[in-house]
Amino acid sequence: MDFAHSEKVRALQQRLNAFMDKHVYPNEAVFDAELEANRKQGNPWVPTKIIDQLKEKAKAEGLWNLFLPESKLGAGLTNLEYAPLCEIMGRSPIAPEVFNCSAPDTGNMEVLVRYGAPEHQQQWLLPLLEGKIRSGFAMTEPAVASSDATNNQASIKRDGDHYVINARKWWTSGAPDPRCKILIFMGKTSPDHVNRHQQQSMILVPMDTPGVTMVRPLTVFGYDHAPHGHGEVDFKDVRVPVSNILLGEGRGFEIAQGRLGPGRIHHCMRLIGLAERSLELMCKRALKRVAFHRPVADQGVTRERIANARMLIDQARFLTLNAAWMMDTAGNKVAKKEIAMIKVVAPNMACQVIDWAIQVHGGGGVSDDFPLAHAYAHARTLRFADGPDEVHRNQIAKYELGRYLEEK
Repeated sequence: MDFAHSEKVRALQQRLNAFMDKHVYPNEAVFDAELEANRKQGNPWVPTKIIDQLKEKAKAEGLWNLFLPESKLGAGLTNLEYAPLCEIMGRSPIAPEVFNCSAPDTGNMEVLVRYGAPEHQQQWLLPLLEGKIRSGFAMTEPAVASSDATNNQASIKRDGDHYVINARKWWTSGAPDPRCKILIFMGKTSPDHVNRHQQQSMILVPMDTPGVTMVRPLTVFGYDHAPHGHGEVDFKDVRVPVSNILLGEGRGFEIAQGRLGPGRIHHCMRLIGLAERSLELMCKRALKRVAFHRPVADQGVTRERIANARMLIDQARFLTLNAAWMMDTAGNKVAKKEIAMIKVVAPNMACQVIDWAIQVHGGGGVSDDFPLAHAYAHARTLRFADGPDEVHRNQIAKYELGRYLEEK
């Protein structure tokens, strides 16, 4: 395996870094100020003007839809080629959307590319690719332990030319955003099927369908993540055409695995960028601050943490690149173990590095004067998103044990 970046990727890295330096980092404060102004006016969910302006700049410079491997609709990059670019975007909380490479839209677009009918792609995929709308993913339910998705009780019943949907979902990514026009919804079409993994299906549900109610936006450690965020959504006798089903009844888990593989590794790529920026902030702060008559950087514990942070980040990066390479060369299904490993490693790594950075910043580290508190809240949620640590560890152990069972 060769993880050296191609000339094409190095050129994109250079262009992306230049765009971040010129347009993204300087406008993070502008975004925060605009969001705060909207909040004071009573509606933080109003899309910000600065993001719209930056999206147009990114589109004009050809830094747009860099994901979507194996599709002519993207930039033609493999997962391994996209990884270092996604890492750069992960350095800023506003950057992924600027380049139309943010969750859950990337995963939803991949679903529509792979499994959507031509009419689905025309109606929903093209506007998403153009950045004109946003989307949501409705899978998790408050009434059951959704880490075992077979527990989910959302009902999708056939009634003539329609399906009737009833459910209560939460952590529906993107739902509070007024630009969210379409949900990919997972629920049971065949609750009595003998194979529990063939009971569920995925179906497209427009947000403006009668019976769809945004109950409330959810907070993460006090952050609501407006203007996108996550929501609790109620579905009561929601009727959508039979043609909205994706791939067919009972194929929900199949689609989920196709969607969550790339989604998981994208999260990990971004987390590495977030950890890198946190380490940079940590080093700069340690060199500037003086405690007990010498710079914090001269304290042994600080140097130990900086060294450990560098090792943890690089370990996570190489695991991520290996998983991306496996996805490209052997396919997402074969790379399941590698994807599971990095999904555990990257969020835990990021949480630890950010925590050390917070310590070096002192009281300021837990305030919003620095980006670390928000970064920690984001990284910590990713130990749940797309499956909690415990589920992935269990799968990794099964893969390992299976190697020895085969020898018997």
